[in-house]
Amino acid sequence: MSNHDIGVIGMGVMGKNLAYNIANTGYTVSVFNRSKNMIMQSLLEKPIKRVFPYLSIQEFVNSIRKPRCILLMIQAGSPVDEIIQTLLSYIQSDDIIIDGGNSFYIDTIKRFNFLKEKSIQFLGVGISGGEEGALNGPSIMPGGNREAYTLVAPIFESISAKYNKEACVQYIGSDGSGHYVKMVHNGIEYSDMQLIAETYSLLKNLIGMNNIDISNLFKEWNQGELCSYLIEITEKIVRKKDVDGNFVLDSILDSASSKGTGTWTVKSALELCSPCSVIAESVFSRYLSSMKVNRMIASTILFGPKIFLDKSFDTEVFINDLRKSLYLGKIISYAQGFFLMKRASQNYNWNLQFCNIAKIFRAGCIIRADLLNDIVKSYNENNDLIDLLFSPIFQDISNTYNASLRNIITIAVQNGISVPVFSSALSYYDAYRTVNSSANLIQAQRDYFGSHTYQRIDQSGTFHTNW
Repeated sequence: MSNHDIGVIGMGVMGKNLAYNIANTGYTVSVFNRSKNMIMQSLLEKPIKRVFPYLSIQEFVNSIRKPRCILLMIQAGSPVDEIIQTLLSYIQSDDIIIDGGNSFYIDTIKRFNFLKEKSIQFLGVGISGGEEGALNGPSIMPGGNREAYTLVAPIFESISAKYNKEACVQYIGSDGSGHYVKMVHNGIEYSDMQLIAETYSLLKNLIGMNNIDISNLFKEWNQGELCSYLIEITEKIVRKKDVDGNFVLDSILDSASSKGTGTWTVKSALELCSPCSVIAESVFSRYLSSMKVNRMIASTILFGPKIFLDKSFDTEVFINDLRKSLYLGKIISYAQGFFLMKRASQNYNWNLQFCNIAKIFRAGCIIRADLLNDIVKSYNENNDLIDLLFSPIFQDISNTYNASLRNIITIAVQNGISVPVFSSALSYYDAYRTVNSSANLIQAQRDYFGSHTYQRIDQSGTFHTNW
């Protein structure tokens, strides 16, 4: 019987890289895959230091020291439940099962409660950074049993990304909180990507910049307040050429795919009555992009304005306004995401620490960006901050940059270029700062056709009118 530090089930790209990362930090890792894939075959033929492959689940479990820590890196959904049922035949009380996949947080809550009844500790862990992050340092969001996290914390801290030598991993909260935070991370990621895509579209299709100039502009922006991983990789993507000397980006079909986490974020926002309009619009934008055939037909029968920039158009001013608009859009996206996490924390009694969550996001994950330092500062001063847009620093930026966002949207609309997430960000901003909205008419309509009653601004209580 061996005495390895941790076990990893699921030797796909993410599972393999996490196993190698753990081994590279000095821990011994038992690995198992339900089928004998190429990675397992390679490990059997050419062993890697501190990584030990097993072909049977029983041998795998027995090779791990007690209390056993078993990390699942498998497809979300029923496969997770199936492997948990299999493990229950071999593990013992106080052993720890860790789900490191993109599981739906409600499923994680159910698994947490199910395993708690069997005295098995469970962690639902959000892991962000893709395959490179998994190998070299991901952002890690563990939720579940706090005692279990204490046992695995040294491993997670060793393998995680580091920001100024600080590990990008913090205990999030109970049951499904870790997977929930990862889900919202992905929702913010959707909107951040869409904002950058809309920026690219305006640069290329409105003012006619070539790929190299666009790439150089993103590189320049990445030296300032927009500094982030997604801006960094966009600069590289836009300029990349294939073996024939053609830009790779120009040959990619404009139909975006998704794996569901953005949709989950929007569903949760609806359930918790949290207005995540920017994130929702980014998800809908992907859906619309996938309707390629419909869009091709529509382009021949639905007409709009042709692109026309008069002599007074100032390209330099436009680009500067675009930079400010992109930054404000990102801020509003993050603000909506953190507001949603605040609602979820209250609803599920998670007691989320938003300063720590922002710290986790600063390195390793896809949405890492310099603006997270200001988010850390805002929540460090007040974890109960009503909204990020109310913090002094983001308040000042919003008040200054919203004029640029208006200019960008106006020019885009006048020239028939779709900027759905930019538009959604401004609409949210204006709706949020409106003292007296038009919702009084909606309440009157509801009372007219459904006797739903309404409240008055001059009297207390509820009222109904015989319209």
